Parts: sequence; structure tokens; C-alpha cells
Amino acid sequence: MSPGDEPVRTSPESRTGPRLRMPRLPASSRGSLAVLVGILLVLLVSTFMLGWFGVENLGSALTYTGRFTGAILLAVSLTTLLGSAAAVDHWYRNSFTYSGMVALIAAIAALVANVMILLETFKGDSTGYRVLWALLTAASLWAALALWRTSVVIPAPKRVAAAVIVTSSIAVANFGYQHLYQPYQRGAKPLVKMTVGEPMLSQDGQAFSVPIDIRLENRSDVGFYVIGAEFHAMGERVPLSETDRLRAQWRDDAEKWSKAQFFPEAHPLARWEIHQPGELVAAHPWTFAGNWIEADDELHTRTVVQLPIDTEYDQLAFYANVSLARKDRLGLENLRPVGNSWSGGKVPRWIQRGQEDIDSIIYRGRVHENNAIANHTMDPRSLTLFWRFGPHGAGLVPMIRREGEEDLILAGAEDHALRNRYGLVDAGTGPFERTLWDVKSRR
Repeated sequence: MSPGDEPVRTSPESRTGPRLRMPRLPASSRGSLAVLVGILLVLLVSTFMLGWFGVENLGSALTYTGRFTGAILLAVSLTTLLGSAAAVDHWYRNSFTYSGMVALIAAIAALVANVMILLETFKGDSTGYRVLWALLTAASLWAALALWRTSVVIPAPKRVAAAVIVTSSIAVANFGYQHLYQPYQRGAKPLVKMTVGEPMLSQDGQAFSVPIDIRLENRSDVGFYVIGAEFHAMGERVPLSETDRLRAQWRDDAEKWSKAQFFPEAHPLARWEIHQPGELVAAHPWTFAGNWIEADDELHTRTVVQLPIDTEYDQLAFYANVSLARKDRLGLENLRPVGNSWSGGKVPRWIQRGQEDIDSIIYRGRVHENNAIANHTMDPRSLTLFWRFGPHGAGLVPMIRREGEEDLILAGAEDHALRNRYGLVDAGTGPFERTLWDVKSRR
């Protein structure tokens, strides 16, 4: 070494493993104060919004995946908060070698999370949230690019890239499972079972009663709210023809039954029996509206139908129906009677259809979405149940609508999508036919 020559010093970085870094720039060359303020604004706003939704989802989502989404959003929120401090250090002091990388990872995490929530807002009703997350998504992309253009040191770039890809894939897979696969998976549906007992005469022999046991069995892995449960009994006159009925009479029966609306009833064609429209003899709920049944559970009740011994009916037909909503698809608050059709209660025209002889009892309850994101981006909705009964039967008609849209008629596909979104299902059994000849013979 010649005199005056200085020894060549090897930087610490040259003795370590591979690194990916932008050329080191002076702090004054990394961008203006306005750029830093913009990055901080994006990260801090994302911290607040993601943390808010994360805490709410973690505490109140109705499914495991919804709560897992909350945990992910909360983790991203903490990451963006740390990234804000790292961005300041990277911009001015650079006391931590990898502060730029931490800020960049935080911006990328905010970008992925904001994209996921933006996609969710398109399923909602709120234009404000949609615009907000579109701006946050664009701003997060800008912040990531702005940080990338500064002197960001990335040790072991392949490992860091793999970690970012894996965590992003977990978030995307969870989002896809919760919002794409889960709503369309095979639906669960409880079963309604009914057992009709033997008629019993009253002490004076002037009346008889028929006991009916009704059981609701839920063998699925999800719970259900009971929106409404109705039982009704129909009295039927079935005189016998003295001669074989002609084909033209069969056709007349078929046309008569095909014109029946709203109420389920057997439509028999018989050569000797002359079936006439049934008449409602009893109708009442068999369990409370707003009750619920948990997974792998059952509800049981017994009801009794009483008639005079000299009734003109030849047989009775029994029906039991229930309308349900999945507890993992909605939260139902304060479902209760709010009126009836004969005392000023509003019944939509598409339900009434001009049948003035049909009465309705109206139940209503507030619907809550199954996650915090949907709760904020969807307009408030209510579930309304119309418990309808008239001379020729009874039935349940549930609907979910926004306030002021009760008369809105949904197309078949729209109605199916709405029922699937909130997990509305109907179950029923019947008719159970019971002849009364043996009872009448006791007179």
C-alpha cells in the first residue's frame, strides 16, 4: 500500500445476505413534506376505519369467518399504525434500517384490506361508503408506490415477498369463503313432524277432541329463528256418489282445484268421492314468534281440536307450517305483533290480491346483518310476517324490505337471492287426513 492511500472499508451490508434496495437518497431527496403527509393521512385513516370495523366484527359477527375477518382487519389496523411511525422515521431520521420496508408493507396491507372492503360495499346500499373505500383504495395504491420510490431496504426479498403473498392469500381466501362460497353452500332446513292422536269424547258425549303433537327437529349445524309457526285444521265434506263419476266431472274437479290460491289444500280426483273445498275450523300459532331453535335441537308442542259430535264434516285435515331464518345470516330484534288488517294495519297489495275475505295479523322485527361491514353499508331493513287466514285455510308470508318498499314485488331470481342472503326457509307438513265416521258412530 502506497503512502497516503486509505484502506478500502467494506460496508456492513456487503458482508450480509442478498438485499433489494433502491439507491440510498438523502432524506431531503425522498420527497416533499406533502408526500409524507399524504402517506400518513392514508395510513392513519385506514388505521381508524379498519380498526373500527375489525373491533365490531370481532365482537359481534354471527359466524366464525366473520370474526376471523375482524381479527384480520384489526391486525392490519395495527400494522398500518406501526407503518405510520415507520414512515416518519424513514423520511427523516432513518434510525431503523428497515423502517421504509415496514412502511411499505403497511401500505400494501392497507391496499389489500381496502380492496376487500370495497368489493363488499358494492353489495350494500350506501354510496358514501362505496366512494370512501374507492378513494382509500386508490390512495393506498399511491402510498405504496410513493414509498417504493424512496430508498427502501428489503432484506431477503424472496422471503419477504413470500410472506406478503401468503398473508394476502389468507385474507383473500377468507373473504372469498365468507362472501362467495358460504352464502351459496347447501342450505340447512329443519323438519316439521306431526302425529294425530285418537279422538276423545266429552263427558256428556256431545263433543269430541283430537290431540295433535307437533315436533320441529333441527338436525343441521346452524340455529334458526322461528319467524312464525301456524297450525290449522280444515273440515271437509266428502259425500259419495251412487254411480261412477264421469271423466267430465274429473276435469271439472281439476279446474276447480287449479284456481285455488294461497292456501295449501289437497286436490284429489276420485271416482266415487265428491270433494268440496275445505272450511277452516281452527288456526293458531304452535310456538312463539321470535323463539329460536339451536343446532341439533328440537321443539315439541301439543294442540287439541274440538268439534261437536254432530258436525257436518266427514273428515278433518291438519296442517303445520313454520317460517324460519338462519341465525348465522341475520340478527332478529324484537319480533312482535304490530297490527292487523281489519284495524288499519298495512298489508301490501301483492299479498292481498283483492281478497277481502282474507285477514292478516302482522308481526315485524328489525333485521341486523351478520357482520359489521354489511351493517354499516346496507340500509336498515325489517322482517315482516303476515299471518294470513280466511274461510278456506291459513298460511304464513314472510318478507324483508327497506322502509317504504313494502309494496315492492321482487322477481323470482331477486326473491331467491334475498331469501338466500338472510337464510329464510319454510318447512311444513300435512295434510294429515282423519275420517270422522268412527266418531259419529258413537252418537
